[in-house]
Amino acid sequence: MNDFLVNIKHTFRALRHRNYRLYFSGQSVSLIGTWMQQMAISWLMYRITNSPLMLGLVGFLGQIPTLLFTPFAGVFADKYNRHRILIITQILEMVQAFVLAALIISGMVSVWNIIALTIFLGIVVAFDAPARHAFVVEMVANKEDLSNAIALNSLTFNAARLIGPAIAGILVALVGEGMCFFINGVSYLAVIFALLGMSITPRLMKREHKPIMQDFKEGISYTLGHPIIRSIIMLTALISLVGMSYIVLMPVFARDVLGGNASTLGFLMGASGLGALLGALYLASRKSIKGLKKVVFYMTNLFGISLIAFSFSRTLWLSMAILIFTGFGMMAQMASNNTVLQTIVQDNMRGRVMSIFMAAFMGMVPFGCLMAGALAGVLGAPATLAIFGVLCVLGSIPLIRNSAL
Repeated sequence: MNDFLVNIKHTFRALRHRNYRLYFSGQSVSLIGTWMQQMAISWLMYRITNSPLMLGLVGFLGQIPTLLFTPFAGVFADKYNRHRILIITQILEMVQAFVLAALIISGMVSVWNIIALTIFLGIVVAFDAPARHAFVVEMVANKEDLSNAIALNSLTFNAARLIGPAIAGILVALVGEGMCFFINGVSYLAVIFALLGMSITPRLMKREHKPIMQDFKEGISYTLGHPIIRSIIMLTALISLVGMSYIVLMPVFARDVLGGNASTLGFLMGASGLGALLGALYLASRKSIKGLKKVVFYMTNLFGISLIAFSFSRTLWLSMAILIFTGFGMMAQMASNNTVLQTIVQDNMRGRVMSIFMAAFMGMVPFGCLMAGALAGVLGAPATLAIFGVLCVLGSIPLIRNSAL
C-alpha cells in the first residue's frame, strides 16, 4: 500500500508547485469544454453538408493558421510576457465559443460563419500554443519536475478528451450543438481565473531590439542545427500529416460505417481519449527520459497498426477497443517527443523551438485533414485510414533508425 501511495505521489509530483496546480485545475475544466466543442463542430458540419470533403476543409482551415503564424508567434513567446499572452488568448477563445453558441441557438449558423470563426480560433491558438508550452517551465520551480508537468499536461488534455466528447454526444442528441459551444465558453473562465491567481516571477529577458525576422531565423538555425531536435520535428511532422487526421473522419465512421449517431461519435472519440489518457499516465509514471527512443519507435508503430485495424472494423465495441490502442500510441509518441524537447532546449530558444514543434505537430494536420477528406470522398473513409496507417508504420522506421535520440 505504501509503495502504491509513493508511486501515485511520484506520478503527480509537479502538483506540489502552486502555480502549476492552479493551471492544472483550470485546464482540467477548460479542456472538457474544448473537446465538447471539437466533437460538436465536426458533427454540426457533417450534419449540414453531408460531405467528408467539407469536414476535411474545415479541419484544414482551422489548423492552417498554426503553420502560418506559430513560428512567428514563438518569437513573441520569447520576447514578451508569456503569462499575459495566455490571458489574452484564452479570453479571445472564450469569445469565439460564445459567438458560435449564439449563432447556433438563434438558428443563424451557416457553413461560412463556421469557417470564419474556425479560422479566427486557429489564429488565436497559433499564438497560444507556443506561449503555453514554453510557460510550463515558469510554473515549475524545480526543473526535475518539468518532464512530469509535461506528462500531466497530456494527462489533463486526454482526460478531457475522454469526458468531453461523451458529454457532447449526449447533449447534441438531446438539445443540439449550441449548448456544447456555450458550455465551452463558460469553461474558459476556469483557466482565466487560474492564470490571474498565479504569482509569477518575471523571467529575465534580454532587451535586444532585433527584427522579428532575425529572431525567427535564429530559431530555425538552432532547431535544424541540433540533431535530436531536428529528428523530433521531422517525425512529428510525418505523424501529424498522415496519422492525426483520423479524427476528422470520425463522423463518417460513426454514421456511415458503423450506422450510429452523435452518441456513437462521442463513444469513439471517448475511447481514443481513454487510450491517450492511459498513455499520458504511463509517461507520467516514468522516472527519467532514458529509453524514450524505444518508446517513440514502438508507440509510432502501435499507432499506425491500430489505424489499419480500425479501418477494417464494422462493430462499435471492436472499434472502441482498437481506438484505445490508437490513442495510447499517439499520445505516448507525441508526449515523448515533447518531453525530450523541453528537457534539452535552451530557455532563450524555448518559445521558438516549441513554436516550430507546434507547427510540425498542428501545422501539418490541416494538410492531412484536407487529404483525408478528399481521399475519403473517392476511396471511402476505411481505405483512406488504412493507407494512412501503413504510411505511419513505413515512414517512421527510417526516421527512428536515423534519430540521435
